[in-house]
Amino acid sequence: MSGIALAASAAVGAVLLAVGFVLGRLAARRGDRADLDLGTPVERATFHTLHTASLAAPPLRAGLTEDTARKAVRRLRSLLGTETLCLTDRSAVLAWDGPGESHHREHVMEQVAGILDSGRSLSAHTGCDEVDCPLRWAVIAPLTGEDGVLGALVAYGSRESAVLVRAATEVARWVSVQLELAELDRSRTRIVEAEIRALRAQISPHFIFNSLAAIASFVRTDPERARELLLEFADFTRYSFRRHGEFAHLADELRAIEQYLALAGARFGDRLKVTLQIAPEVLPVTLPFLCLQPLVENAVKHGLEDSVNACRVTIAARDAGAEAVVVIEDDGVGMDPDVLRAVLLGERPTGSGIGLSNVDERLRQVYGAEHGLVIETGLGAGMKVTVRIPKYRPGVHPTAS
Repeated sequence: MSGIALAASAAVGAVLLAVGFVLGRLAARRGDRADLDLGTPVERATFHTLHTASLAAPPLRAGLTEDTARKAVRRLRSLLGTETLCLTDRSAVLAWDGPGESHHREHVMEQVAGILDSGRSLSAHTGCDEVDCPLRWAVIAPLTGEDGVLGALVAYGSRESAVLVRAATEVARWVSVQLELAELDRSRTRIVEAEIRALRAQISPHFIFNSLAAIASFVRTDPERARELLLEFADFTRYSFRRHGEFAHLADELRAIEQYLALAGARFGDRLKVTLQIAPEVLPVTLPFLCLQPLVENAVKHGLEDSVNACRVTIAARDAGAEAVVVIEDDGVGMDPDVLRAVLLGERPTGSGIGLSNVDERLRQVYGAEHGLVIETGLGAGMKVTVRIPKYRPGVHPTAS
């Protein structure tokens, strides 16, 4: 079953079973509030269940930890309508909500041990001999993830109940879906970080060597310019190798590009001509970190390193309603369209085109397939790369470094 189907199944199961728990309570209140149009008892119960589930989901989407379990356990207990609920990982109780903690908590992991290996729910009498304790029956359901059983949901009731068994099992499945989504989020983050590291690995050796060589050439002849270039170099590398933030403002990306071009200009001199056409209103737009600099570096490489002629690089950013459009164009040697296609498909494992494929893939991951790079090129015809960036997209926002 797919992740989406699993999520839908678990969510529906949790909703239907939890409705049964709250329906009686809502119906009992109906007489007191008969003058208000609050919908049918089933409608109100469904709303209550969905609302409670929506409040429990965000902490769980951060993974199974003591902090997230503590934030979610009360909502989950309300969802089940049970006397007490606790959440565990494979080694300890993470959170407890309800009575009985003083004399039940120390025995929980002994009860959980059985499901950690089998992955199957179980239910049993608690064997509690405290006269005033309401916890007479326990249902233990596994919480699973990509790597197997992560922990358990333990629901306590005052009596044996087949409904509690089914409800606890369904809610545990719903929790497991949230934990799987958390793992997917972490995997996506690791992929993005790996892609950024790949870009940095591509930029750093080649760029650092050539930049330092260019700066060294001015140390004796023009010390002041050498000092200015060193500052540009320091700022550029500090920005490129920052540790935090998957996204950045367009203004910050353009500033890093200006620093890169200043260092490239020191190396290539008058052969490099740069034109910037930036609309001020698009400067606050957010985009994936370090996704424009590789395109500019590619333009410089194909315009100057692969040619003996001068090259003009034009960088333009304009407002296009719901999008910002960035165009990076050079009049260099260009590229065979078939070669370009192979680069973007990942069929060329190494070479100068790795920046293009990396940026194209990241843009598609964040904004969708329709926002990949649009590249116009041909042998001897230069290259024009167009990037369309939606101004507003949920989850896309810069993080301070």
